[in-house]
Amino acid sequence: MTDIIPDAVLDFVNVGEGLSARRIAVRSRRGQGPGLVWLGGFNSDMKGSKALALDAWARDHSRSMVRFDYSGHGESGGDFADGTIGRWLEESVAVFERFCDGPQILIGSSMGGWIALLLAREIKKRSGKASLAGLVLIAPAPDFTEELMWKNFSPAVKKEIETGGVWMRPSEYGDGSPYPITRNLIEEGRKHLVLGSAIDLGCPVRILQGAKDPDVPWQHAFALTHRLPADDVVLTMIQDGDHRLSRPQDIARILAAVAEIG
Repeated sequence: MTDIIPDAVLDFVNVGEGLSARRIAVRSRRGQGPGLVWLGGFNSDMKGSKALALDAWARDHSRSMVRFDYSGHGESGGDFADGTIGRWLEESVAVFERFCDGPQILIGSSMGGWIALLLAREIKKRSGKASLAGLVLIAPAPDFTEELMWKNFSPAVKKEIETGGVWMRPSEYGDGSPYPITRNLIEEGRKHLVLGSAIDLGCPVRILQGAKDPDVPWQHAFALTHRLPADDVVLTMIQDGDHRLSRPQDIARILAAVAEIG
């Protein structure tokens, strides 16, 4: 998909040192706050339909927005097979600290929902120029490496990952090419699990979930709500929604959730 929306400036930030160094591509636009920060999904990039729709909304409402590609994704450097939750979180923190100023709404899709929760925790620990205004989570997949992948893999797949270090997983998205699930992704992901205890973010959270999502069951989103404070958390179940939630009516709901937070 061609990025035809003007005024979103392409920039790069270097993250890591030595062999772990990678160049992260960022597209940002100036505007008023609260700003929007897009956190994409596993094996997706910042030029997807939801990210572009949010960027167009930000442009039309004179809002600031930042979107970027994790290492091994899209326009960023690095190898996808080297990716882990911790590695992509490190990149998210670096982008947030470099490009964001003032209150920000984190918008996380699928794996990006997990990254958003982890990034929110990091923001709360720091005293930088940017702060947390709220979260909008789209088919969020916290702990997916353990709960939705490892626990559901067959013994044969688990053995292949454990002995060979990688399994090429078939895909129904993108160009349909299989993509690597590495032992490192699974094992490192266990350091970042969030569903085992309360997640106290201190800000509004809006969750949109498709009831017909084949990748992230609606029960997963429901479990997440039980880990969040109940005072300002809203879960919207879209009865005929799938995992992508990219139809015009789905995008309208996402934009409405962003507007509701501020």
